[in-house]
Amino acid sequence: MTPLIVLVGPPGAGKSTVGQALAARRDVEFRDTDSDVEAAAGESISEIFVGRGEAAFRTLERDAVREALDSHDGVLALGGGAVLDASTRELLGKHRVAFLDVGLADAASRAGLNRDRPLLLGNPRTQLRAMLDERRPLYEEVASFTVATDGRTIDEVVADIEAAL
Repeated sequence: MTPLIVLVGPPGAGKSTVGQALAARRDVEFRDTDSDVEAAAGESISEIFVGRGEAAFRTLERDAVREALDSHDGVLALGGGAVLDASTRELLGKHRVAFLDVGLADAASRAGLNRDRPLLLGNPRTQLRAMLDERRPLYEEVASFTVATDGRTIDEVVADIEAAL
C-alpha cells in the first residue's frame, strides 16, 4: 500500500486544506501525520514540545510518518518539519511527493502567527522566514514536483496536483 500523494511544505502552505480537497475529489481518505502524533501521544503538539521537547516530538513524528507511508493509500500530509529527518527523506524517495511551496507573506497570513505553533515563538515572522530558508532545500530534495500556492485558490492548487498525478 502506498499513498496516492504525499504533501510536504511549511506551515501555511495549505497541506491540510489542499489535502482534504484533493482527497474528497479523488474519493480517498485524507490523513495528517500531525494528527497521528497527537493521537498516539494523547496530547497536542504544543504540549509535547513543552513537556517532552522537540527531540521527543521528532521521534514520534518519524514513527508516525513511517507507519502512514506503509499503511495509507489516500492523500497524506506531513508536518512541516518531517523532512528534517534523514530517514524520512529516504523513505519519501519511494513515493510521489508534492512540495506545496509558499512565500513568506502568504505563509504568515495562512499560518495565523497567533496560533499554536511551537517553533514560531519569539518573533514569528523572523522565525518563519528562517524556517522557510532552512527547509526549502529539503522539501525540494524529496519532491516529485512542486506546486506554488501563493495567491492561488484551493481548486487551482488541487488541479495542478491532479495534472501531475
